[in-house]
Formats: sequence, structure tokens, C-alpha cells
Amino acid sequence: MTDEAGQARRPGVRAWILIAAIPVLVVALIVLFALWPRADAASTAGRTAPVSAIERPTPTPTPTPTPTGFPADTRDHDAAALPQADVFAVLPALPVDEDPDEAFTGHTARAASDVIPVWADPLADPVASLPRDYRFGGTTVPVVEMQDHWVRVLLTGRQGVASAGNPAQLSGWLRTSDVDLATTDTIVEVSLSARTIDIVRSGVPERIATDFGSGTEQTPTPTGRSFIHLSEVTSFDYTRGLPVVYLSVQSPALDGFGGQDVAITAFHYHDERSGTISNGCIRLDEAAITKLAELPQGTGVVIRP
Repeated sequence: MTDEAGQARRPGVRAWILIAAIPVLVVALIVLFALWPRADAASTAGRTAPVSAIERPTPTPTPTPTPTGFPADTRDHDAAALPQADVFAVLPALPVDEDPDEAFTGHTARAASDVIPVWADPLADPVASLPRDYRFGGTTVPVVEMQDHWVRVLLTGRQGVASAGNPAQLSGWLRTSDVDLATTDTIVEVSLSARTIDIVRSGVPERIATDFGSGTEQTPTPTGRSFIHLSEVTSFDYTRGLPVVYLSVQSPALDGFGGQDVAITAFHYHDERSGTISNGCIRLDEAAITKLAELPQGTGVVIRP
């Protein structure tokens, strides 16, 4: 019985041993598979990894600047045969300043030769001339617009007299190749309503007047931008031997004044110098007119209502 019982138990023991060995076998297979060299690893063993080519950036070409504004006019023109833009001139072909409330550019222009042409339209032919020197000034002019080949400037003279046309501030175009350009940091600012005058240098104002005489309702002081075209001592008794500072703009109401066929607006001394009492000029005391007379030709002036 004992032997039979033992024989009956032996298969059960072997079964349990076999079952216990299965996990060990599975672990061994997993380890073997993990350590077995892979085909792709074997195929690349001993090889040096290729060095990728360095991609060098393609240099960006420097763009050629596009000229701004009107194209150049390289033609020769007989400027001496054209009517001269000066204080006495009436030049219907030239336009008045189309932007009287805009700022100046901070540049002035002067003819680089004895006389140069002036254009109303840079795409057409010139219609006037500007001399380098002239007894009554107006040859150093403020630039109000700059382009690569052209500058738009203010000029002396009128498009028409007050009774028959537009006497407002005149303007025109000059070739940059025809002029000497200079920089300026000074303008004069006048307020008719506040009764003040400032000389502004590099944006810093110097108040030189807190009252002055100006034009009446019938003969008003012209507003907008203009420039100093001449300063000189005259024989007028009312100026007391002090200089008169002439502006480029003329009266909006008078064709002429004092027996002359011009009606120039000016800063000058006068004993009576308060309120709207003049024919359009701005009357000042001695200190103020002396300071204004020190400013160079071409200095911009802005007169606001």
C-alpha cells in the first residue's frame, strides 16, 4: 500500500516541478532575446556615422534703393532765358504753396551756379529761374519737401496780384544737382491771436514779443509759412534807423504799397505797435526787431491766426 501510494504521488510531484520551472524558462528566454545582437546593429557595427553636410545660408543680396519721387531731369536748360523768381515778379506758371500749415524740412537751398531753372512740375519743362545772388535777396530759400532728385522750395514773387489773382506764398521745384543744400534748426513762430513771437532753435523757443501791431481786417497779415528773404536798414522814418526784415509773402489785399508795385509783408519797428493797426506788416519794439534781423536769409517763418 505504501508503495502504491508513493507511486501514486510521484507524477504529482513531477508536475509541480515542471510548473515551477516554466517561469524560470520564460525569464531566461527574455534575457537571451534582449542580449541577442540585432541585425541592424550588427550591420552597422564598426561603421563611422556619416557627417551631415553643413548647410551654409545663402547670403541675402543687398537691395538696390528705389529712388523716391519724380525721376531725374538730366537735360540742359537755358535758365537765363526764363523769367526770374524775385520779389517783383508775377509768375502765373508757378504754384502757390499747397501745404501752408506743414513744417519745414530743416534745410535751405541756394543755386550752385549763377542761375538755375525752376519747375512748376518736374515732369514738364522749367518755367522760371532762380539766381544765386540778387540785390533784393530771396536767393536762399527754405526746402519744404525733399526727394532723391528734387526739392520743393518756397520762393519770392507772386502768382498774381491781389486784385486779379492769388498773391499767396509762391513755391517751385529745383533739381538737387543744381543747388547747395544746408541745414538749419531755426524758425520764427508768430501767433496773431496770442500776440506772441518766438524764435525757435532746435525746438527750444525764445519769446521775443508778447504784443505787436498787425494787419487790420481790410489789410490782414497773411498767415501760413514763408521765409526771411532780406534784412536791411531803410530810409523809412517810422523805423527809426532800425532794420526791416522782409518776408517772402505779400499782402492778400493790396497790389502795391507806398508807390511801389509790391506789397511785401515785413517785421519792422514802429512807435505804435499794439493791436490790429497796420497794412499787414508786424510792428515790433527795438529789442524784438534787432533779434529778428540777426537771422539769416532763408529762415522759415510761420504765422498762425
